[in-house]
Amino acid sequence: MDPHLQLMVGPLLRYDTVDESGIWHGAALIVTADSGSNYGPHPTLTYQWDPDGPALHRKRHVGSFELGPHPADPHMTAISSIYVHAGGGGTFTFWRFLIQIPLGPNEMCIQYAINQGIQLEFVVPARNQNMRWAAHSCNGFSSGVNPDDFRGPGFRSGYDPVWSDLLQKHNEEPFHVLVGGGDQLYCDSLTREPELQEWVTQTTPEAKKDYPLTQDIAACIDRFYFNHYCSSFRSGAFARANSSIPMLNMCGMIDGFGSYPDDVQLAPVFKAIGSRGYFFFLLFQCFINPQVDGLSGHPGEHPFKSLIIGAPGPFVSSPSHSVLSYLGPNVYMLLLDCRAERKKDQVCSPYEYRKVFEQVGRLPAHIEHLVVQIGIPIAYPRLVFLESALGWKFNPLVALGRSGMMGLGGFVNKFNAEAELLDDLASNDHWTAKGHKKERNWFIQQLQGLARVRRIRVTFLSGDVHCAAVGVLKTLARGNGKAGKAEIPPATDFRYMLNVVTSAIVNTPPPNGVITMVSTLATKVHKTLHHADTDESMIPLFEMEPDGSSRKQKFVMGRRNWCSVHWDNRTGDLVFDIRVEKQKGYGVTVGYVQVASRVRLLLGIYIMLPRYAVRAPPPQWIAGSS
Repeated sequence: MDPHLQLMVGPLLRYDTVDESGIWHGAALIVTADSGSNYGPHPTLTYQWDPDGPALHRKRHVGSFELGPHPADPHMTAISSIYVHAGGGGTFTFWRFLIQIPLGPNEMCIQYAINQGIQLEFVVPARNQNMRWAAHSCNGFSSGVNPDDFRGPGFRSGYDPVWSDLLQKHNEEPFHVLVGGGDQLYCDSLTREPELQEWVTQTTPEAKKDYPLTQDIAACIDRFYFNHYCSSFRSGAFARANSSIPMLNMCGMIDGFGSYPDDVQLAPVFKAIGSRGYFFFLLFQCFINPQVDGLSGHPGEHPFKSLIIGAPGPFVSSPSHSVLSYLGPNVYMLLLDCRAERKKDQVCSPYEYRKVFEQVGRLPAHIEHLVVQIGIPIAYPRLVFLESALGWKFNPLVALGRSGMMGLGGFVNKFNAEAELLDDLASNDHWTAKGHKKERNWFIQQLQGLARVRRIRVTFLSGDVHCAAVGVLKTLARGNGKAGKAEIPPATDFRYMLNVVTSAIVNTPPPNGVITMVSTLATKVHKTLHHADTDESMIPLFEMEPDGSSRKQKFVMGRRNWCSVHWDNRTGDLVFDIRVEKQKGYGVTVGYVQVASRVRLLLGIYIMLPRYAVRAPPPQWIAGSS
């Protein structure tokens, strides 16, 4: 680079939206070490494209004769320093570059460089093209998992294999957006920081609640988040993806933040962990600093046009930041911020819902699909009995875990000494938890009303649970036999909503016993919304293993995975192709479709090839009809 920059992380790319004039809006972010960088002049980002060229870059010969102005000429973007982090190693500056590209009749490869350095590229869609995008979640390993157990031949780390598969698919047919569904960064290792050890080793929730937030602890929390982000976002295949596919990310902080009891959430140390975690999430993943960008929700007053700013969070020093982004002339995505305003009995505040539904209500009339990214599944097997058992105040396993006896120290989490498994499985964090069930049902019914009136297909996208699954909400067919009411075809059913669950791209799947238990519970009939003429079930998508052999647990797939999504221009379906790791650590995935395809071999033998995908059909009901 000229002048030289010492990069701590980046460049990272973020997608914002496409405006009414067909202008693509996004941004790039770099973080530089001030002591090793030359800021004379400030860093620059140049980018160029050829509206008549191929989507994938091919080197073009340029003659020596002079050329007139052309859209492919290099462009420079406005730059701003949005934050300076001061730590023991010096100061570090966050530089944000806003990018605007007028979309044309064809896909375009955008070539860009920082300070005339290495040329990188990403792809934007044509003006009237629905985007191809990839979805993922859970980009890290839980404590106690050895990453090398997931490192196959030729890989440096167990983090890389499935990401390498995603990048290979991107190389074959470029994705326009990379959607992170939560846990892009695992932060539970914060509890290993030296300054926090006295707080961590307090054996009762009461002691942790009363523990003071010292300057040393506050500094160590910032140091951890900064270093952990820099290390994770500049490493391996994940970093390659972030510099070549613009990202849209859900908030993910420490496990279950917001779903602990209020007195725990308000404890000085715990509140600082959450507030600073959210601040660094906005910085590194959204390229936003509220102190610089402001908190206005009025159109044109924020650098990012897709942002919906909600109410102040009860436990973080910031309001929620939801996003409503254009994914094509037929598709929008809502990333609902389910973390900033979360409490044990609330996922989002009434104010956030009102602001979100106001913006969704203004979508153009021709939009057919709304994908709602909610992080945690909303149509998923219940584990209520586990929630009750693990939440019991006299649970002997929790008592032993707090004391560290019998090797059960890992049974309780390090933040409030409650059952760790309760966070991960039964979870006060889940939409189906007792404290969130009423809000969940209301939210589903509001979206049903939106779908009916606006004639728009709603599909949920989730992660979190470390396995792949697909739930479905649909109109209840009441009665049996001749007098029974036939099921409404999905295309004409405004209540038909898939919940596609893709998790995890890195983390280990749950144990086989847990997968079996969840699969068994997937067959249970849920009557929660029968009063609203809504049925809920799971789709038996996974009838085969990735190697083609049959499997018993057809509802849940316990292998690492990600999801490729595209709009079918023949049918108008939105197709979710869940890509499942074929062999642990080898960097190859298999896609699933609802009906396995038959392939005839030369010997006349038929085999079944597993392909895992579901389709959300376009709406075929009359707007406003019931």
